[in-house]
This record gives sequence, C-alpha cells and structure tokens, in this order.
Amino acid sequence: MRRRLRKEAAHLEITAFINLIVVLVPFLLATAVFTRLAVIDLNLPPAAASPAPLKGNDLQLEVVIRRDAIEVGDRIGGLIERIPRQAAGAPAGQAVQALRTLIAQIKQKFPDKTQASVLAEPDTPYDELVQVMDAVRGSVVAQGPALIRTPLFPDLSIGDAPLRAPAGARPAGGR
Repeated sequence: MRRRLRKEAAHLEITAFINLIVVLVPFLLATAVFTRLAVIDLNLPPAAASPAPLKGNDLQLEVVIRRDAIEVGDRIGGLIERIPRQAAGAPAGQAVQALRTLIAQIKQKFPDKTQASVLAEPDTPYDELVQVMDAVRGSVVAQGPALIRTPLFPDLSIGDAPLRAPAGARPAGGR
C-alpha cells in the first residue's frame, strides 16, 4: 500500500512582522531630528566676464576679509575704509558692527545699487564669512516688538581675496 502525502500550500505567518513595524515606525518618527536649512543665493561671476563700461557715479562694492582687518572698497575708486580688528585671529564682533554701520552709510549714497562682492582669505573662519555676508546683505532694526529687515546689498558674489604685496616690496617695473 502506498501512501500519498498531501502537500498543502504553506501559509506565511507575518503577524509578528506587522507587530514589529507597528511599533518601529512611530518610534523612528518620534526620534527623527528635523533640521532647518538656510540657503543664501549667491551669484558667481561668469567665466569670461568682460569689464562693464564705467559710468560717472558707479559703485562696485567689495568687502575684503583679511586676517587683521575688513577692507571696504570700490573696485573702481579704491579703498573706502579699513576696519581693523583688535588682534589678528580675534573674533570679528566689533569689526562686523562697524561694517554694518559703514555699509548702511554707503547704501544711503547709492540707494539703487544691490550688488556687492565679499572676498575672503583662504583661512577665514566660516562663521566670520557668514557674519560679514549677513552685514552686507541687510540689517535688522527693532521697532517696538517687531523686527524690521532692511535690505542693503542682497545680490552677493563671493570669491578669494586678492593677495597683498609683502611689506617693503617694490611695485612691478619700479626702481
């Protein structure tokens, strides 16, 4: 006598897996860290930028972050003001505050200008670069319980600071 074994289809038991997912998903959602990202729009100069024709009263604002000072100047007219720091490598708090005041004065003279360049030396701390960019982009003034934001030069371009000539160096072609 031969016996035939009946083969029944195996049933998947997924109840334990569903229970695990029901507990795990709320736990992961409750412990997830949601971060807020801040993005600053920057304009990079075109690769083959030709100099723009000069106008009589044109401003091309440049803010150069150096180790010992913050230099504010006009690309056409030269240095406007040099804001020294207390000591090289010291936090730039007072220098940035003086920069805010100077940028507001420049904006009063050129109200239609919105472009500026921030140039930094390679060893400039990131926090300092952001503080200078914020000072150039706009100011925040408290009027009662409200904060009033005033845009100054919101269209920023960033780049590397030009190298300084070493002390005592002669200009090229000079005697």
